Amino acid sequence: MKNKKIYDLFTRLREKRPLIHHITNYVTVNDCANITIAAGAAPVMAEAPEEVCEMVSCAGALVLNIGTLNRGQIDAMILAGGMANDKKIPVILDPVGAGATRFRTDSALRLLDELKIMILKGNAGEIGVLAGTEAQVRGVDSFGMTGDPVRIAREFAKRAGVAVVVSGATDLVTDGKRVLLVENGHPMMGSISGTGCMASSVIGAFAAVSDDPTIASAAALAAFGIAGEKAAACTRGPYSFKTALFDEMAALNPKDLLSGAKIRIP
Repeated sequence: MKNKKIYDLFTRLREKRPLIHHITNYVTVNDCANITIAAGAAPVMAEAPEEVCEMVSCAGALVLNIGTLNRGQIDAMILAGGMANDKKIPVILDPVGAGATRFRTDSALRLLDELKIMILKGNAGEIGVLAGTEAQVRGVDSFGMTGDPVRIAREFAKRAGVAVVVSGATDLVTDGKRVLLVENGHPMMGSISGTGCMASSVIGAFAAVSDDPTIASAAALAAFGIAGEKAAACTRGPYSFKTALFDEMAALNPKDLLSGAKIRIP
């Protein structure tokens, strides 16, 4: 893929600074807010049923994350997602831990069934479970899926009518027709909690200024991955890496994506 597309997309993101509404988990909520700011967007974290419809109406994208879910939160997600669908606002779902418990799996499937999800982003285990293939999830950690991830993700995306993102050492993005592999990132990104949640926030920011969820997802993952590469080059351990990750994301500019994005068609 030509990096000029993502150069233009990142430029648009920084110019427009869209509002990204999150209904997310309390473990990483502050990290998600800060990475959204660093990416160039504006975060709001609101899940009270009394205000979610009004809040999402002002947003450029809605990010749903079931990392610390409860029934009330899922109900708020349905309300906010329904309003987002009515107003054609992109909805991104991160089904954290789907497959670990029946409640998580059923909640993710309910959201996919009742809402028009634009982008479904998860690790191989979570996506494998939701796609109906054999996969292993323990807690919120993935132990992969059985079978060819490209084929499984592509068929699932086509069947569900969503762009599917499978995160990993190489990220996979597909809309059922196109498949893109994103090879940016660094192993240090797996040494702290929350990078998966943060990636979903960055995807939400890019999706808010794009009409192509596949390109938006690939661009977001490339940008986040480049920030991770830069951060790892100047840190000694997980905590200094985390601080540097925010700094490098904030310092990132469109030229960094033009020269450094590693996105290919398999």
